[in-house]
Amino acid sequence: QEQVVESGGGLVEAGGSLRLSCVASPRSLSLHDMAWFRQAPGKEREFVARINMISGSTNYADSVKGRFTIDKDSAENTVFLDMKTLKPGDTAIYYCNAKPLFGREYWGQGALVIVSP
Repeated sequence: QEQVVESGGGLVEAGGSLRLSCVASPRSLSLHDMAWFRQAPGKEREFVARINMISGSTNYADSVKGRFTIDKDSAENTVFLDMKTLKPGDTAIYYCNAKPLFGREYWGQGALVIVSP
């Protein structure tokens, strides 16, 4: 049974840092890329960052460039999102997305990040 599980959310003060992790299983699942999206209260889900699990190439939303870094452990089908200089506007549920080489993509249940002023 394929699944995606996020961890690492929490409450942090503005200017602080958090690190999110996401594991896609089973390990035999061949992934093309993994990504982070987020959904703030009352808003639509938006793209945050993506990493190609083969090449390591990355891309980011303009709103997080220079503050967030996405990284991977391809052998473990794991991605990380290092978030620095957090702002109250970063408050959201952060969702991990895993896109296999073939077949449907998978979403996690989300990790809540709250940034207090």
